[in-house]
Amino acid sequence: MIPPIEPVITIDGASGTGKGTVSQLLAKQLGWNFLDSGALYRVLALASQKHSVALEDEASLEVLAEHLDVQFIAKENDLPQVILEGEDVTDIIRTEKMGNAASIVAALPAVRAALLSRQRAFRDAPGLVADGRDMGTVVFPDAEIKVFLTASPEERALRRLNQLKARGISVTLGDLITELKERDRRDQERAVAPLKAADDAICIDTNHLTIAQVVDKILWEIDSKKVLPAIAS
Repeated sequence: MIPPIEPVITIDGASGTGKGTVSQLLAKQLGWNFLDSGALYRVLALASQKHSVALEDEASLEVLAEHLDVQFIAKENDLPQVILEGEDVTDIIRTEKMGNAASIVAALPAVRAALLSRQRAFRDAPGLVADGRDMGTVVFPDAEIKVFLTASPEERALRRLNQLKARGISVTLGDLITELKERDRRDQERAVAPLKAADDAICIDTNHLTIAQVVDKILWEIDSKKVLPAIAS
């Protein structure tokens, strides 16, 4: 007998579109598992720094990815705790520096291939909400619901600015806009798994929506499509 394949909802989009927060809230509301795929690339970028591996050294990064000693520990009302080689790196991987480094290593085909099976292993009962940039196009192309979130660079940079200010980190809006545009260009132009909406994705512009409104829109889509009977009622 072929084992049942658990349902998946993918939430893709560029940095700052709200996909991480939306994905977590959606997973919590549904009682499903949650995959923050970007965290894997951030952890790998940090591991490369710890082991003095250049971000352009694809062969060494592939080996590092295949043997990545990382744990994700779920938290009740917060991001999962991330443990790399026994060390809590939850806050370190969320810095702009690690985000930019992650975008560089994520463009390497061998690295993406090495982390593919790790990402797919998160597909477990009762279901999975997967957050990333290629979840609906590459990692889970058979997902029942695919969502692609968008927002202008200016709006995304403003959101990031407010997040950083709340953490006591001083940055300028102009610098954040420049960094986001560069990251967008790198993600969209990479040869393997570029950032783009799946052909059958539901595209949602989040410029003038709250997180709660985005979650509600996705729940409405789930209900209207009736493809997930266990949660459609």
